[in-house]
Amino acid sequence: MAAAPSSVVFICGRNAVRSPMAAALAEHYFPTGLHVASAGVAPGVRDPFVDAVLLEIGLDLGSHAPHSLEDLQDLNFDLAVTLSPEAHHRALELTRTIAIDVEYWPTPDPTLVTGSRDQIMMAYRDLRERLAETVKRRFARKPPGE
Repeated sequence: MAAAPSSVVFICGRNAVRSPMAAALAEHYFPTGLHVASAGVAPGVRDPFVDAVLLEIGLDLGSHAPHSLEDLQDLNFDLAVTLSPEAHHRALELTRTIAIDVEYWPTPDPTLVTGSRDQIMMAYRDLRERLAETVKRRFARKPPGE
């Protein structure tokens, strides 16, 4: 992967599950030196399962309300991490008018899982763990000379 950026926006379809979860994890693991935001292709509705699985590890989304890319004050980010196909296509469109690197991290959509509450929670936990590992690996700061 490329060098660690100083700012990143995580983008998914509705800014309700994958992108706010990734942003919360990035802010947790890298509280300094990395400006983090999240957005969706279109705004969705806050998902209580996201709140539940983040709370399990001591994190929360605070007053986060799902919003779209258009709702952001500016798009002056070094990197856009896309977490869904529609988000990836939208981010690639951004590269026509702004200088931003784009990375696609294909991630499962836990909202598609059906079954018991425990089965649904397991899908959200799996997403949380996948995102946590990828965030830690991608944004780790290496000492100079390594």
